[in-house]
Amino acid sequence: MGSTGFRHDHSHHHAVQFYSTDQSLIRTVAGFLSEGLAAGQPALVVATPAHRVAIAEALMRRGADPQQALRTGDLIVLDAEATLDLFIVDGAPDPALFEENVGRLVEQALNGRDTVVVRAYGEMVDVLWKQGRPDAAIQLEMLWNKLARKYSFALLCGYAMGSFYKQTHRLDEVIAQHTTVIPHDTDAGRFAALRR
Repeated sequence: MGSTGFRHDHSHHHAVQFYSTDQSLIRTVAGFLSEGLAAGQPALVVATPAHRVAIAEALMRRGADPQQALRTGDLIVLDAEATLDLFIVDGAPDPALFEENVGRLVEQALNGRDTVVVRAYGEMVDVLWKQGRPDAAIQLEMLWNKLARKYSFALLCGYAMGSFYKQTHRLDEVIAQHTTVIPHDTDAGRFAALRR
């Protein structure tokens, strides 16, 4: 296991972090991505504007060069809402459009390197959840898992814990779609209380 809890010998790893502060999320994401970039693994980030900026700054603090990685194609950064617009039809993810658009992004990150694992961080599911569309978010998690049968990637999802305080019964549905839950140290107590 690496310091972010991701196995390096597994072609598909789908983790989730439930976070209470942006800082705890950004620390995890930057650690996950910088470890991969240092190991020659390309990275795909699909996030909100504020998080994209914070992730880039945190990567630089860890010694990574996000601008160089963007130029070489080892880092692809996209807007979460704009990416959702590519495959959401009538309020739900369309499986064919998801595979066409997101699969293309994973292929682009791989750039013909079949033995390389892409590290992807996404918060499209969190955007959907905050929009009051939890069913669409869970469907999207399922589509990521299906896509993992075709491509080698390690995926980290981020969900704001505040989204679940009124929907604690849905928490286990989200967890069931992931191989690992990464509660950050500062959020562990809140997460345990939320699950109770």
